[in-house]
Amino acid sequence: MSMRKYNQKPNVAGKLIEKVRISKNMSREDLAKEMQLMGINVDRSFVYRIENQEVLIKDFELIAICKILGIDTKKLEEQL
Repeated sequence: MSMRKYNQKPNVAGKLIEKVRISKNMSREDLAKEMQLMGINVDRSFVYRIENQEVLIKDFELIAICKILGIDTKKLEEQL
């Protein structure tokens, strides 16, 4: 089964996530640790792959990232 893509990328939120994370002076490791505290088993390399739009983000991962970084879902809509 092939992965679904939009504009040849498996996610459109990665670059926004990276931009907001950097603006909050948070490392990829910090974001991964915060996600782990929420029960989501990820590491910094997975965060890297999300930000570089290499992987599909599951809905619960995206919700957690938005909560941690304070991203309004309206910002996600702007990525389309």
